[in-house]
Amino acid sequence: MREMVFAEALLPRGWVRDVAIQVDGDGRIASITPGEAGGTLIALPGLANLHSHAFQRGMAGLTEHAGDAEDSFWTWRELMYRFLAHLTPEDVEAIATLAYAEMLEGGFTRVGEFHYLHHAPDGSAYANIAEMAERIAAAAHATGIGLTLLPCFYAHGEAGGAPPTPGQRRFLSDRDGFGRLWTASLRAIAPLHGAGIGFAPHSLRAATIGEIRDLLPLAEGRPVHIHVSEQVKEVEACRAILGATPIAALSRAIPLSPRWCLIHATHATDPEIARIAGSGAVVGLCPVTESNLGDGIFPAAAYRAAGGRFGVGTDSNVLVSAAAELRTLEYSQRLSQRRRNVLAPRGGSTGAALWQGACAGGAQALASGAAGLVEGAWADLVLLDPAHPAFAARAGDRVLDSLVFAARDGAIREVWARGRRVVTDGMHPARAAAEARVGSVLARVLSA
Repeated sequence: MREMVFAEALLPRGWVRDVAIQVDGDGRIASITPGEAGGTLIALPGLANLHSHAFQRGMAGLTEHAGDAEDSFWTWRELMYRFLAHLTPEDVEAIATLAYAEMLEGGFTRVGEFHYLHHAPDGSAYANIAEMAERIAAAAHATGIGLTLLPCFYAHGEAGGAPPTPGQRRFLSDRDGFGRLWTASLRAIAPLHGAGIGFAPHSLRAATIGEIRDLLPLAEGRPVHIHVSEQVKEVEACRAILGATPIAALSRAIPLSPRWCLIHATHATDPEIARIAGSGAVVGLCPVTESNLGDGIFPAAAYRAAGGRFGVGTDSNVLVSAAAELRTLEYSQRLSQRRRNVLAPRGGSTGAALWQGACAGGAQALASGAAGLVEGAWADLVLLDPAHPAFAARAGDRVLDSLVFAARDGAIREVWARGRRVVTDGMHPARAAAEARVGSVLARVLSA
């Protein structure tokens, strides 16, 4: 047993001062005991990053130059295709290691890796079909972040089963090929302590409803994640080809449930919001990436009013920070609604509502067990130093408000993942080496 004592801790029932947390040898919380004085740090539950494309961390900052035509998600996607065409498995492992170290430094203790970069640049399978999955697992092992691997089924280029483009060839599988990939991916994560797996049909652009229905039994009750209604063009194409919006077409054919996570859902209609909330599914919001790509603003205020569950992800990893995702989520609502503290309950803290909501929704979406600092949950802790200027003369919810809306880099002192300290004094020990490796990768890729 390891015992840690904190000046203050955020438990599901609220803030408690002078708390001792005992962690067992498996990395789970064995007991929580109030009334134990002597602690100096503030403990928060770590968040799950429920949607990541780790390799895109290497592209951060490279797509901010205007093209000759109007820029959009679709022009960004063409640049992404050109970038990934040069990546080797070793490159992907290096970039993922840096991204995962940054996630831990930023308050994420688990990642849902929406993994579609499966094959060689010419589209052929590697001799080990799970080569890329093993590289993701190696990056998770090197950094200590919890992993829920989400192997992605990707077969088509547009809704209705249209042929894929050459830029998509590294993603593609048929049903049988994906079955082999799934089995090999299970083997890839087997050595990782606490790792899990889910099923990720990429979108209704890349997978038909029939294919999704046929492959669902592979998941056997595990999480199911899908991109849906991210772009107006995508919604219009689904209406034209399938006769309904992506959310409507999917939910009419396959009942949604709490194991589903709908990524983005940016252009959900009012009836669709009610349907998602009523199903118990989670909406996976990626506000920094959605802002960067110009996707639009998810109607989070209406979704919260309907009792909807949400989590956050870093998606393209253009900026990796739990606080940045939550802050951008709230700010988008303020701009849309032209009022403040939109996602807080009346009389309540916005920072606390965002952190606790994302904690619960992220744990559900990644099937990582009990959410928060409770007995039996993973000991995933984000520790803050009350001496930091951002937290001066603050306690309780004021700390979370300041972390989300006012803190700069370095506000997070330590991070523990599954009972193991992985960030000390704000820095992950693998960061420097990972930065050097990624620098070498980008020097080669960007000169190609």
